[in-house]
Amino acid sequence: MTSTDQRATESETVRSPGRWLALAVLVLAVLLVAVDATVLGLATPFLSEDLKPSGTQLLWIGDVYSFIIAGLLVSMGSLGDRIGRKKLLLTGAVAFGAVSVLNAYATSPEMMILARALLGVAGATLMPSTLALIRNIFHDPKERSLAVGIWGAAASAGAAVGPVVGGFLLEHFWWGSVFLINLPVMAVLVLVGIRLLPESRNPSPGPWDLISVGLSLVGMVAVVYAVKEAAVHGFHWDSAGAAAIGLAALTWFVRRQLTLPSPLLDVRLFHHRGFSGAVLADLLTILGLSGLVFFLSQFLQLVQGRSPLEAGLIELPAAIGAVGAGLMAGYLARRASVRSAVSGGLTAVGLALAACTALSADTGVVALALALFLGGLGAGLAFTVTADVILSTVPKEQAGAASAVSETAYELGAALGIAVLGSIVTGVYRDFTVPEGVPAGVADAARDSLGGAVESAKGLPHEQGAALLSSAQEAFASGFHAAGAVGASVLFATAIAAWFMLRGQKLEDGLEHS
Repeated sequence: MTSTDQRATESETVRSPGRWLALAVLVLAVLLVAVDATVLGLATPFLSEDLKPSGTQLLWIGDVYSFIIAGLLVSMGSLGDRIGRKKLLLTGAVAFGAVSVLNAYATSPEMMILARALLGVAGATLMPSTLALIRNIFHDPKERSLAVGIWGAAASAGAAVGPVVGGFLLEHFWWGSVFLINLPVMAVLVLVGIRLLPESRNPSPGPWDLISVGLSLVGMVAVVYAVKEAAVHGFHWDSAGAAAIGLAALTWFVRRQLTLPSPLLDVRLFHHRGFSGAVLADLLTILGLSGLVFFLSQFLQLVQGRSPLEAGLIELPAAIGAVGAGLMAGYLARRASVRSAVSGGLTAVGLALAACTALSADTGVVALALALFLGGLGAGLAFTVTADVILSTVPKEQAGAASAVSETAYELGAALGIAVLGSIVTGVYRDFTVPEGVPAGVADAARDSLGGAVESAKGLPHEQGAALLSSAQEAFASGFHAAGAVGASVLFATAIAAWFMLRGQKLEDGLEHS
């Protein structure tokens, strides 16, 4: 194809009204993946009662999905550049629906962890394809900013919509229904996507390096596992060994990318201060929001005694804030500056986390809604602008790999939000005082998780059970306060770093030409 023909084809794509319908399909995919990262939060008490996982198993059920996605996103983004992003997206959608059934009917904690891991493999094929296709469908930077804003709103809001969807389903069905809801959505995505989505790929991609794929997966999972284990149990030989393996694998991965003629990820992109700043802000924005939503879901149910649906509705303002901010993000970043938008968003998420330090069993709905709206607003603003920055810094042939960096930051942030903040909650919680006379086995089960304490209290005499549950709830609240303080400190520090790292960074204004 000549350059004139290519420009004509791109102009037709830009003018085609079908691009917005195609965007709707892509948004559906990213919304579902994001919802699945947090929908399990409200189901945790029910799942705990049915499968009886240990505290560590419960954390793995919550975060292995995001760990696997984070470990495979770069590889899958690069694979999409090679075999075609539409093909990878639709294949992943079919797999996602099939594995959702396995999740719904898991019969043991081990089976649930495996099913969540497989769901992460399928999810990793969806996320980079969506953003890369946006990069190739929308050639006008302002239109693309709006498209990325809608995409970012779905990604950010999905974390907050998950509890609402989960709450509704848990009011009427068993916990496995939070996974079966994926099936009709994926069916629509595949049927409509086949007709509307254009295929795109890197015309000269080079081979897909399987050694790099393995190094990326091992490195990401091992490092995050080490962080989680060290936070919960202290820095012992197992967490130290995992950290060493992970860091060695990631170092080897980076060195290998620098020598390959067609790397999975062009690590030289990180030499660009704006790119690195955007990735850092991306990661920590989602860390704050996902950790907040995941543990607030348990707090609302197990400490405040709310129903799943009520808890989900209380968290809805986070989704509203994220959607509103995502749609306005491109405009705000151009009117003010990229660094103002990103730093302001990070600060807002930090304030929402800081508000968690004041939560109690008596905290009202209005105060909770305001804090969540602020967190969603900040996350939608920061995440959308950083995604636009990341996407606009690379040639569109590398859109899949660059998109994978943005989504790796997103998923790694979601995993770390649950793992690190959850480890703080768990570490504080496990030290709570058990009332005298409670059998050792019951006390151990209660210290394993708050859900375990609720179950343990049911088997004790009324006064003794009430005392055990009250002590456990106070300990969980204290752990949540500590996690909120740590999370807020990290977000405030990142806001300051982003202000300097994104200095001079601007979003594109003019129409692209090849």
